Order: sequence, then C-alpha cells, then structure tokens
Amino acid sequence: MGFFSRLVGGSDGGANQAAAAASAQEQEKQAERISHDIDAAYYRWLTGSAKFDAPAEVQAAILDQVRALAARPAEAAELVPRVPEVIPKLLQSLAEEDVSASELSRLVVQDVVLVAEVIREANSAYYRPMTQVKTVEAAIMMLGQNGLRMLLARVAFRPVIKMQEEGFSRRVAPHVWGQSERCALAASLVAPGLTAGVFEAYLAGLMQNVGLIVAFRLADRVCQNGSVPGSTDFGIELLACGRQLSAGIARHWEFPQEVTDAIAQAGDPDCPHLAQALSQGDRIAKLRLLLDAAVVAEDDVLVTDGLDSFQRRCLGKLSHVEG
Repeated sequence: MGFFSRLVGGSDGGANQAAAAASAQEQEKQAERISHDIDAAYYRWLTGSAKFDAPAEVQAAILDQVRALAARPAEAAELVPRVPEVIPKLLQSLAEEDVSASELSRLVVQDVVLVAEVIREANSAYYRPMTQVKTVEAAIMMLGQNGLRMLLARVAFRPVIKMQEEGFSRRVAPHVWGQSERCALAASLVAPGLTAGVFEAYLAGLMQNVGLIVAFRLADRVCQNGSVPGSTDFGIELLACGRQLSAGIARHWEFPQEVTDAIAQAGDPDCPHLAQALSQGDRIAKLRLLLDAAVVAEDDVLVTDGLDSFQRRCLGKLSHVEG
C-alpha cells in the first residue's frame, strides 16, 4: 500500500510541478504581451501626428545609428547637456546623516531656482501641507532629506531632456520629461517592497529616457519635416535601444554602477531588484500618461491585468504630479 501511495503521490507531484511550470510560463508570456502593448500604445501617443509610414530602409538606418552610438557613449553624451556639477556637491551634503535643515537651507538659498523649486514642491498636491509653506527651512523639513535629494536630481535632469533645438525631438521632449518624472516617482514608491534603494530607483527613472531623446535627435537627421517612423515594431525597438543608450551615457557620466545596470537590465528575466523597480515604475508612468490623455480607461486590461493592487495605488499617486 505504501508503495502504491508513493507511486501515486510521485505521479501527482510531477503533474503538479508540470502544471505549475506551465502556469508560470503562461503568466510570463502574458506579462510580455502586456508590456509590448503598453509600449506600443505609448509610442503611438508619443509620436502622434508626426508619425508616418517610413520605408524599411529608413527605419533600419535610424536603429543602426542608435545602436552604433550606444557603443560610443562619450559621443552620445555630447548630444545632451550634462548634469550640472553643483548637484553632486549638494547630494554629498545630503548623504551626511547629521546635517540639519538649517544647514541645507543655507546651501539651497544660494540658488534662486532651487529656492523656488523647493517651496513649490513643499506646497504641491503631492505633499498637501495643512498651511502654506513659505520658508526654505520649513519646505526642507516638509520634504525630508530624501525628498530634497529627489528634487535636486529632478531640477538637474530637466534641462538634459527638455533643451532640444529643433525637429520632432524638441516637440516630444516635454512628454518624455513627463514620463521620466512619473517613472522616477513610481520606481521610488515600489523600491522599498523590492528591497531596492529609493533614491537610486528615482535616479534611474530620471536617467532612463536620456538615450531616447538622443535617438529622436538621430531620427530628426534622417527624416524630414519633424516626422518620425510610425511602425509599432520600430517604436518598441527604438524604446529598447534608447534605454541601452541611456545606460551607456550614465556610465560615461560615472553614475553608480547599480543605477546603470538597472537601466540596462530593466525588463530582463531575473533582473536585479533595482531594475525590477525601474521596470515597474516605467510601466506605471506610461499608463498614467495614457490615462490622462484618454488613450486608455481605468478598466482597460492594460491597467487591470498589467498592474497589481499596490501598483494601481502608485498609479493614483502619479495623478498628483504636476505637468
């Protein structure tokens, strides 16, 4: 009897394992399909009326140039402004655990742009203060050190993405920056649950689209009149190539290796926790933009099946991000 029990039990165990493996494989395929569909919808929205039915050779020429530039990150970095040198100094001060709000205030008031940004952020809908914040020191206490670090990084990155000269890259830059801001915030929100660094996730979110802007600048050189190829397959490949280009530029700028690795590996199977936070943040941010643009609805399968309950709460949080 014991023999037959073990025999039957072993057979059932093998069948259960096979069923579990098949289920996991199907879930992975579904996740890939949803990611593909989100990226496709995002690219269509991003390019809007500028997209056209480009010949295959035009699409190939752009992608080849982007891939080639990814192997020359120093050259790629020349196509975007560098993050200002003052930011690392302020971030270094923030790394000191015993630094006071008054000491940070003295640093911030040296830059009028930062003063305005800090006070505006503290009074934003995201923080929702009971009374209006009017001083830099009170704003810093409201934001906290991590909030201030994120603000400094955002102020530093804004011109990197938004200062484009002409063509489609200039028109699309504000939308790309909007996605970067929302991705950074969403990635920082999901990071603790993945035991990933909150600020590192935020920094990766701001950095991941720098290469996409460079890719669009290359497309401007190939295409005419501010147009861009509208093929979905091209768009998804351009988004992926742009991310690898971002990773190369980040390495050239000597960003922390865990941040550059996260950008390069986001979306890969079994990627590090920080890369998982970035990938989830990217998905949430794209859906937020698509929802706000009425491209998808709250009950769309991309939202209901693409996000878990916590990620949907993060999606709601992003509605407080000012455009």
